[in-house]
Amino acid sequence: MNEDQALAAVEKSLKKRRFEHTLRVTEEAEILARRYNVDVKKTRLAAILHDYAKYRPVDEMKETVKQNGLSRSLLTYSDEILHAFVGAFYVEKELHVTDRQILSAIRYHTTGRANMTPIEKVVFLADYIEPGRTFNAVEIVRDMAKLDLDRACFFALKNIIQFIVSKDEAVYPETFEAYNDFALLLQRRI
Repeated sequence: MNEDQALAAVEKSLKKRRFEHTLRVTEEAEILARRYNVDVKKTRLAAILHDYAKYRPVDEMKETVKQNGLSRSLLTYSDEILHAFVGAFYVEKELHVTDRQILSAIRYHTTGRANMTPIEKVVFLADYIEPGRTFNAVEIVRDMAKLDLDRACFFALKNIIQFIVSKDEAVYPETFEAYNDFALLLQRRI
């Protein structure tokens, strides 16, 4: 699948505002990929496709989890993370994208995970810092992203966890694992 095909598929599946977000994420992902020597072509394609399932009905996504061998633990946590995991599944089945790096970047763009690959880090961070985001501390993470990909991912995860906890919601375990992984990585650098 080339970028034009991916953009056409995504534009049909998203609301205008979310499609504009996708375009900003794609541009930010390219900037980060070039800065950190990550495959630009794969990164851009993953960024274009990252929210492919964002507006699928929640019941449909939950049924996809149940019927297709995806981790049932996903059903325990916020519905907000479903579109990433199910989206990777739909991108493979419906759009016939089979590249494991692209699919994993889509899968983990909301939660992160331990031992993230460079493309996963870039798409995760690009989604977090794209220019349309205006929440507290995003500027700090944007500045970090210019200097240190791992430190920026760590602070993004820290902020995500704090936000989820502030809403008295459960945090997906892989997000904690990602946070711990980056914390240990950064401690080893000192």
